[in-house]
Amino acid sequence: MDVLQQIKALRDELNQHNYNYYVLDNPTISDFEFDTKLKQLQDLESKHPEYFDENSPTQRVGGAITKNFETIVHENRMYSLDNSYSKEDLLDWEVRAQKILGNVPLSYVCELKYDGASINITYENGKLKRAVTRGDGFQGDDVTNNIKTIKAVPIQLKGDFPNKFDIRGEIILPFAGFEKMNQELIEIGETPYANPRNTASGSLKLQDSAEVAKRPLDCLLYSLVGTNLPFSSHFKGLERARQWGFKVPVQSKLANSMDEVFEFIEYWDKHRHDLPYETDGVVIKVNDLHHQEELGYTAKSPRWAIAYKFKAEQVSTILNSISYQVGRTGAITPVANLEPVQLAGTVVKRASLHNADQIEKLDIRIGDEVFVEKGGEIIPKIIGVDLSKRHSDSVITEYITHCPECHAHLERKEGEANHYCPNFYGCPPQIIGRIQHYITRKAMDIEGLGGETVALLFNNGLVTNYADLYELKKEQVVVLERMADKSAENLINGIEKSKEIKFDRVLYALGIRYVGETVAKKLAKHYKSIDAIATASLENLITVDEIGEKIAQSVIEFFQNEENRIIIERLRNYGVQLELVEEESTSVSDKLSGKIFVVSGVFEKFSRDELKKAIEDNGGKVGSSISAKTNYVVAGDNMGPAKLEKANQLGIAIISEIDFEALINDN
Repeated sequence: MDVLQQIKALRDELNQHNYNYYVLDNPTISDFEFDTKLKQLQDLESKHPEYFDENSPTQRVGGAITKNFETIVHENRMYSLDNSYSKEDLLDWEVRAQKILGNVPLSYVCELKYDGASINITYENGKLKRAVTRGDGFQGDDVTNNIKTIKAVPIQLKGDFPNKFDIRGEIILPFAGFEKMNQELIEIGETPYANPRNTASGSLKLQDSAEVAKRPLDCLLYSLVGTNLPFSSHFKGLERARQWGFKVPVQSKLANSMDEVFEFIEYWDKHRHDLPYETDGVVIKVNDLHHQEELGYTAKSPRWAIAYKFKAEQVSTILNSISYQVGRTGAITPVANLEPVQLAGTVVKRASLHNADQIEKLDIRIGDEVFVEKGGEIIPKIIGVDLSKRHSDSVITEYITHCPECHAHLERKEGEANHYCPNFYGCPPQIIGRIQHYITRKAMDIEGLGGETVALLFNNGLVTNYADLYELKKEQVVVLERMADKSAENLINGIEKSKEIKFDRVLYALGIRYVGETVAKKLAKHYKSIDAIATASLENLITVDEIGEKIAQSVIEFFQNEENRIIIERLRNYGVQLELVEEESTSVSDKLSGKIFVVSGVFEKFSRDELKKAIEDNGGKVGSSISAKTNYVVAGDNMGPAKLEKANQLGIAIISEIDFEALINDN
């Protein structure tokens, strides 16, 4: 056997042993034998560098250093899931799905909801090509070198797999590994990690992959994404993924009714503590992939999947005091300061009290023993008071009437739950908060500038709004506390680079109330420039997809404010992008301009995505559901009966893919 054959044989054998140990949990050789074979392969590769392979088992030990993690746009967006907390929520979800699909029989896949860091891994020709974190769902960080160190992630697939696809899952840290890591830290006098989830997530962003390799991370995979995948249902996809070498949890189950879904939930609600890792609920997915396509997505979530959250862990502790925080919009949030207590793997010292109504409803008083819960929210919340332990001299909590920071008299608009500080341009936390929002990753992504530094700049009189950032000089910031020469240089460079950020993110960065990422994208795409948005009427704004009267009114109020208009002019003069720069336009024609299409069914000549792209390339718009505004339904085989019925009721033209082709070709 020549050297190359020896190397290939050792790689195949070691890959199989990794699979047996980390995926099947069924090792067939000892650790010593494995290490001996790995050393043998390392020696051969060292003597013959011409046979280097980035996917060799020897590369799993890490060693690559990543100074800056490249931002990668997801080919297919990673949506978040809607949450449910009761059987009634799930039954309502089923009714909504059936309404769209037309009361067809449905089966579901039940999966445990793992508490880790989401990951998207791309495979090409059976080899691991790239691994990207979820990020904001639209883009994430390239952490390929770090993911390759996780033994449960196959570097080379087995069997008959598609040429290219993505697989998604969760990077987790099992309890045993987490406890071992913490024990080692305690022994050397270091602070232990807070919880497995945050530690797993933080591990993915370590610059030295050799350090990641030392951590006992695991990867549980649960979703395949791609075109022309060789299966028709989600459950069959999971089975095929196992055959290709992926660690797909065996707990996943096919349920033929909602009653079977409830049985799965009830079983794991009792037995989840037997698992070796954290889980906080169950994910239920419509099994049939065609049905998934028919159901589609809302702005944030798939309509074909939902998360059921287990009842949150609850503890009791003493409420020591209540403080009030001022947000960037002026909203006042009361915060409970608690006697520290252990809850869901972390020490809790503070909890949200939401608003004045909540305090009054629960009759929360300082000195009370309160029940604290950590459910779907990151911040724990108080859900009740143990009245049997209340002191006789306790005093009813009076909500504050003035801003705790600037002392302006608080306002509460009719229909609003929160009190607001009206001193929008003079209240320090609001000013700092708006600038902090402006620099965030999802907004202007200014490298070298963090929240604490923004506060430092404001407190030293260097900035009073986000436009002031563009006038900062290195010599002004280098003298600030904890600001070294290199840090100051990075900050100024980061501000300069932010001028390249696209218009939709600039619009989000401005901090207009109710204008989140999705709304900013819709407005930017529709109006193309800040000037067009600034002059749009209320009636015009609410014609934009997903823009209601509340959002439209907030946009108008923002641009009516003279100080905002001055700031925007300054941003324009500094070179910030205030117009949509069309990237490589795929526009073919405007033949479909002003027409709204809904695509439904399975097609022969086109994939659904190709049809949607062709509609947009020819100036049309793709709608997610049929309404009176829909002009055409492009129908394929197995079109949802509910959509067919609705289209007929509204008198909407139903055309085939051949008709559509003729439409864009003017035949």
